[in-house]
Amino acid sequence: MNWILLIIAGLFEVGFASCLGKAKETTGIVSTYWMIGFFVCLSISMILLYKATQILPIGTAYAVWTGIGAVGTVLVGIFIFKEPAAFWRIFFLTTLIASIIGLKFVSSH
Repeated sequence: MNWILLIIAGLFEVGFASCLGKAKETTGIVSTYWMIGFFVCLSISMILLYKATQILPIGTAYAVWTGIGAVGTVLVGIFIFKEPAAFWRIFFLTTLIASIIGLKFVSSH
């Protein structure tokens, strides 16, 4: 269950990073709505990360949480914000995913 909470927390990290990107692209009330989304996603992400670390080792949980956020944010950047999908960027993204999976398998919980 804690791993599921951690994955969901990571997805909300992607949400708050994406909201920042959209807030940067907009102005006025629309930008304010994206900032509200940022704070909501940030709060949910932190609460779920906190809950997950009650059982999971903090080092592993934090690394997985940031990894999920990093991978998800890069993918959002590529597909939503039209950032480049160069070979080396995808290569290192793949190694990051492999590292996240590896941490899950060597974790004691």
